[in-house]
Amino acid sequence: MIRNSIKLMWRSLLKNRAYSFLNIFGLAIGIACAALIFLWVEDEINFDSVHVKKDRLYLVEENQKYDTYVFTESSTPGLMAQAMKTELPGVANTCRATEGATSLLFAVGNRSVFASGKYADPAIFNMFTLPFVQGNAATAFLQLHSLVITQKTAKKFFGNDPNIIGKSIRVDNKHDYVVSGVVKDIPANSSLQFEWLMPYQIYFDQNPWLKSWGNQSTNTYVELKPGVDPETVNKQLYNYIQKREPTALGHAFLFGMNDWHLYDDFKDGKKTGGGQIEYVHLFTTIAWIILFIACINFMNLATARSEKRAREVGVRKVMGAGKKLLVAQFIGEALFIAFVAAAIAMVLVALVLPAFNTLVQKQLAIDLGNPLHIMVLLLITMVCGLVAGSYPALYLSSFNPVAVLKGVRLKSNGATFIRKGLVVLQFTVSIILIICTVIVYQQIQHVKSRQLGFNKNNLIEMDMQGNMAHNFSLIKQDLLNTGDISNVALADHAIIYGGNNTSDMTWDGKPANSKVLVSQRYVTPEFMETSGLKVLEGRNLMTTDTGRPIRLLVTKALEKLMGKGSAVGKTLRGETDTTRATIVGVVNDYVYGNMYGKPDPVMFICASPNQTSVMYVRMKPNSNIEKVLTSMQKIMKKDNPAYPFDYRFVDDQFSQMFLSEVLVSKLARIFASLAIIISCLGLFGLASYTAERRTKEIGIRKVLGASVTGLAGLLSGDFLKLVVLSCVTAFPMAYWVMQNWLKNYQYRIGINWWVFAAAGMVAVIIALVTVSFQSVKAALANPVKSLRSE
Repeated sequence: MIRNSIKLMWRSLLKNRAYSFLNIFGLAIGIACAALIFLWVEDEINFDSVHVKKDRLYLVEENQKYDTYVFTESSTPGLMAQAMKTELPGVANTCRATEGATSLLFAVGNRSVFASGKYADPAIFNMFTLPFVQGNAATAFLQLHSLVITQKTAKKFFGNDPNIIGKSIRVDNKHDYVVSGVVKDIPANSSLQFEWLMPYQIYFDQNPWLKSWGNQSTNTYVELKPGVDPETVNKQLYNYIQKREPTALGHAFLFGMNDWHLYDDFKDGKKTGGGQIEYVHLFTTIAWIILFIACINFMNLATARSEKRAREVGVRKVMGAGKKLLVAQFIGEALFIAFVAAAIAMVLVALVLPAFNTLVQKQLAIDLGNPLHIMVLLLITMVCGLVAGSYPALYLSSFNPVAVLKGVRLKSNGATFIRKGLVVLQFTVSIILIICTVIVYQQIQHVKSRQLGFNKNNLIEMDMQGNMAHNFSLIKQDLLNTGDISNVALADHAIIYGGNNTSDMTWDGKPANSKVLVSQRYVTPEFMETSGLKVLEGRNLMTTDTGRPIRLLVTKALEKLMGKGSAVGKTLRGETDTTRATIVGVVNDYVYGNMYGKPDPVMFICASPNQTSVMYVRMKPNSNIEKVLTSMQKIMKKDNPAYPFDYRFVDDQFSQMFLSEVLVSKLARIFASLAIIISCLGLFGLASYTAERRTKEIGIRKVLGASVTGLAGLLSGDFLKLVVLSCVTAFPMAYWVMQNWLKNYQYRIGINWWVFAAAGMVAVIIALVTVSFQSVKAALANPVKSLRSE
């Protein structure tokens, strides 16, 4: 019986090659899309799983309450880690590490290369899973000037030399460090990333201000003892800093490693449940939607061709086949097609995975030796087979054998209604995806094109290294002498990112309990003109403003907080310090840090070159970039010969801030296109079947004088009505989805009506092109051939 069923299934597939191809290829595309998305989801969900103690590792965060919001950050006092380890019984270990990544110059022989890393306590090797391939954790930081590097960094420094323990490296042209360990390369889906590690004690000794509980510039990692409830520790941490620094605003709490990547969104000091997990949910939903669209094709084509198999069902019922057997046969056919499609899908995945990895910036791989990957693939295939084959199996097995064998025409109103409903559902989803893709793209472009308050174009940024501070006057003059540079300035932080801030500022008329977070920037007087900031009131900073008495500039946002009238001439002073600063000018607001947010208040303090860390170079408009960079390289080689020429364009940094949004936009665009393609495959099959079913009708109409245009319109009309109905259904749903999505952004676009009109038009045109091919082909057919049998 099974052998006979297999023969029947194989013959049916061969007899209807075109429809078999549409079914298999549509399912293959759907399964391939789902496989790629689930590989990405797996990588996201398994973030930080490389660390064995993941469930017991935490980052100390702080909630700081200000007048209008609560600010959550991970900067903590440099003294906090050791105090917690000593005083809190639930804490097993703690580790201090510098924030972000520090880039240093490493000289090995005649080669000098930059590498980024962290200063960290030795406990980092016990808390995080960092397997050593050379050296060991116990001896890694016994000496102060020790250096631990990754395998990739070791190759970058020493080539293929297998034994590098004990070798010396000159760091930043200042000190020699000894390589004390080499650890395995860190997976990309780990929150902890570095090329090198050095003892935190070096950083602590270089920055005496870290010894104050009032200064926060360190990440504090905590490992809890097994079974300890983090909430118990959180109660002890709430006023932990205030007991040592009564004026401190930050209330500390533990933020678990399990949430670092997926649930890192905070609002008013509380986790919102959002973050990267929202994208995981979004694309998981899209994966299942695309699979369902592919399954709809199978259902539609199978039920549409029911008359072709009606006699087969009738004969088999007469021969004794029961409904259960027929259902099993048809579902078996669907499962077979699904497995064939899955095999083809794996080939498609292998072909496109390199391009997909480039797009998502990951190193994903499908491993058919991995039981989880096999199980997921089997699950997807089984779901596709069962969903796609269930309705056709029940429909075909319900035929009355007597009516079928007598040639009585089948009543298919119910099947036709369901078929049309599924087509509407397909195109509704596709149109929603199109609309969402367009609006996401518009939102990204809206933020990218907003007025930032400074000019990010033609602006080059360089880190201050070596003798650059000492030789700044010479470097500046040499750059200006090239004729392609209009100005050069220094600052202590990158203009586009958030820098240092303080809540310890007050002024006359400020409410007693008011707390305002003000960013502070140390800049040279040329900074305003170089960055493109405009002095609106008063004057710019001057070289003579360096030192005491303090004179500074403020942004318009800070001026408004200080009350009515101009801020020029007013004074700012520290709440815990009697130091007074006179405001000499007001500059325009500018956006930094959060590109979606509002401009926060900033004060600019005049700095000497040795107080800065970044140099900005403003190119003249229409300058030749290659020529400018060549000139700059020669100047830096002359004036700062110990360091390689290294630079960044500020507009590139700006674009880097939208990587997640751009990725979502690109993926949505791709999957929306694939959803349309899969829907069109089904529509093409249905149009082909309809044209075939109405062959004689078309022949009679042609004989009676019907035109090709009229016949094509007749055949296409029913399908176009379905697509128009899909538009009517999709528009309000898409509006609701995107309206809720846009609420997440303070700076956002409005939703324009033309987006819906354009998406509907695109769907109608695509459907019309798909259907018209078969419609015109049928209308052009010779009516003599179709009527010959009559």
